[in-house]
Amino acid sequence: MSNSSSFNEFLLRPFAEMWELQLLHFSLFLGIYLAALLGNGIIITAIICDHSLHTPMYFFLLNLSILDLGSISTTVPKSMANSLWNTRSISYLGCAAQLFHFIFLMSTEYSLLTVMAYDRYVAICRPLHYGTVMDSRACVRMAAAAWASGFLYAVLHTGNTFSIPLCQGNTVDQFFCEIPQIVKLSCADSYLREVEALAVSLCLFFACFVFIVLSYMQIFSAVLRIPSEQGRHKAFSMCLPHLAVVSLFVSTVMFTYLKPPTISSPVLDLVLAVLYSVVPPTVNPLIYSMRNKELKDTLKKLLRWVKCQHQ
Repeated sequence: MSNSSSFNEFLLRPFAEMWELQLLHFSLFLGIYLAALLGNGIIITAIICDHSLHTPMYFFLLNLSILDLGSISTTVPKSMANSLWNTRSISYLGCAAQLFHFIFLMSTEYSLLTVMAYDRYVAICRPLHYGTVMDSRACVRMAAAAWASGFLYAVLHTGNTFSIPLCQGNTVDQFFCEIPQIVKLSCADSYLREVEALAVSLCLFFACFVFIVLSYMQIFSAVLRIPSEQGRHKAFSMCLPHLAVVSLFVSTVMFTYLKPPTISSPVLDLVLAVLYSVVPPTVNPLIYSMRNKELKDTLKKLLRWVKCQHQ
């Protein structure tokens, strides 16, 4: 039985024991990471450079891409480095920093997705008041509130998690430092403290989820009342990418943290962690660029400009 004060590092779960499979893992994660960097980087560049995209919807999308870049950069590079150098270790402070940044960025993203649902609600259901309700000052305040709430949430959980005595060793059964896996290492008498914090988190999670669902119920009701087919198509094009991103984010997180213990296994936990921590940041740029004509036009302009610079 070892206490948390008796070690200065954690051991993360490897994707494979064989060196060849570790290299395969490194190569796959490298491809995914580069795709996420490229996709989100292009969206950030497009929104910053094109003044026609300086609107509330794209301002929030810019924040979303920054969060996606940050969240995938928190977990994937360390996992790739461990596979490449055939190691499993992460320092105690490194684990705490990784946990803090991951919770901070993921919770901020969820808050931002809730704000984006409200933005779509005002745009579709109250179009005449959109310029007043979603002015630049209001957008900055909403984004700042999302970032601030994520920061406070991360401070709460990181401090709470690492203040619990760890009596079950230092092997984290995941490829990055994750709250449930670290809590498994805690002493039985301190387990309830983190459970209470997680219960509060679930209440906040479902409150935001209900808000998003109610917003989209109002949105779809308003869209179906639009007389022209072109108007309905435009409204759906504005909303469906955001709804797809929310669905991907919420479904993977809910299944990861709310699945019955009876179907839990190390391999399943590993796959689910990849689904909710690696896949959304990589896929989100593709979801938004596929159905967004304005963004696609801006990307084409950027590509033509880059091509001209190299000629």
